Amino acid sequence: MIPAVRRTGLLCALTATAALLPATPVPAAPPPAAPLRFSACPDSVPAPPPPARVECGRLSVPLDRSHPDGTHLRIAVSRIRASGPASERRGVLLVNPGGPGGSGLPYAVTKRAKLPERVRRSYDVIGFDPRGTGASAPADCGPMGGLFDSPGPDPVPEGRAAGKAYLDTLRRTADDCAHGVKNALPYLSTTETARDMDAIRAALGEPRIGFLGVSYGSYLGAAYAAQFPGRVGRMVLDSVVGPREWYDFDLLQSRALIRQRAVFFAWTARHGKRFGLGADGAAVRAAYQRVRDGLAKHPVDGFGAAEFDRTVYRALGRTERWAGLADGLRTYLRDGTTGPLRPEEPFDGAASRTYEAANRTVKCADGPAPTPARVMADIRRMRRLDPQPLLTGMEASVCAYWHHRPAHRTPLGSPKAPPVLLIASAHDPVTPIEGARALQRRLPGSRLVSLHNDYSHGVFASRGNACVDGTAAAYLVDGTVPPADVHCSGPGLPTP
Repeated sequence: MIPAVRRTGLLCALTATAALLPATPVPAAPPPAAPLRFSACPDSVPAPPPPARVECGRLSVPLDRSHPDGTHLRIAVSRIRASGPASERRGVLLVNPGGPGGSGLPYAVTKRAKLPERVRRSYDVIGFDPRGTGASAPADCGPMGGLFDSPGPDPVPEGRAAGKAYLDTLRRTADDCAHGVKNALPYLSTTETARDMDAIRAALGEPRIGFLGVSYGSYLGAAYAAQFPGRVGRMVLDSVVGPREWYDFDLLQSRALIRQRAVFFAWTARHGKRFGLGADGAAVRAAYQRVRDGLAKHPVDGFGAAEFDRTVYRALGRTERWAGLADGLRTYLRDGTTGPLRPEEPFDGAASRTYEAANRTVKCADGPAPTPARVMADIRRMRRLDPQPLLTGMEASVCAYWHHRPAHRTPLGSPKAPPVLLIASAHDPVTPIEGARALQRRLPGSRLVSLHNDYSHGVFASRGNACVDGTAAAYLVDGTVPPADVHCSGPGLPTP
């Protein structure tokens, strides 16, 4: 047990001594030169419950800002206005769901529905598809080296021949992206997306922007704070990536997933009557390995080792998905079918293809790349750590063969930015908490809200934790910066 958790109530109650951000409401801004014009949204954007209404528009931005008269992109933007009176309005709250590659246009609706009512009353919630995603000039990498083949090749190479084939797949993926994305390759970056955010701010006529970024969205928010610290209003960064190179982050995540999978095995064993996969973690692991080995040798209707690893990768990040994963393992071992293990949406669908293309393009545009030799050496190290690692999230490995080599790392954070609220789950395997601690050092005066005894990715307005949600709402609406880091008690592992 972490003793600091007992201070939760005290920390959440210390509003009298907490620092306050600049007084609100936000002062009026001068009219923008090119205001956003909103109208009806495409069918891909769900309608919020009435009387709220979502509207959409497009903003033209240069592909390359050093050539403002050259090629332009049209950034898709959505908006739901604050539900409270003008006296309660605090400005705009841009939201980003993560990725890189995630579409943010519908996220204004889906995330707003989960926000505390005080936040919905105070902010116009603004979603947008970052450049290269969704409806904002979506990236197209074609076959991506066979990524969408079904079944795909085993993503964990073993032996010299498999290692050579693995590197060849990375090379072909890089070639496909260079062919499909063409001259946009250097400009589908986090730095440029942060500049697009500022263009959205200006087009909305706001002097500053509020921001809620989850997962990759935290990285994007930190990039905005680095470039435009004086235009940051209130910024919440949830499930923080941290200031690492993407390849180093992918390695950190892969190690955390190995730890999380061990927790899953032990949890499944504790509920042996429910799942019947073994009496202890070792027995459950053996059952898991039988499933993977069986699918690797004999894929079922295109579902093999690569597809299985993607399912496990997704499930380990949210504990509410663990029962479904365990049920899927049991079903395969019982009758050889894979229905419970298959995703709801096909991996080779249009949205998935755009996401995967944008993900690699952004990661490789953001900073230095590994060498092929390092990629293979790190895989060998991962296999020594665990003979069956999860490498699904190692997207930045492809940067070893990328056709564009960025000259600079993406700047993240700034001592000139106002205090930011960072939020992290103590045992999140997708964005381990050490990333939040590292980014906090680049944002002086910021506070970290930790959800202890929690194992899931995505916390604020997601886990239903009153301590986390109340702290974030007070920060966003009242400008209350906690006097110290906040420690909240989480739910622990679920009961299936």
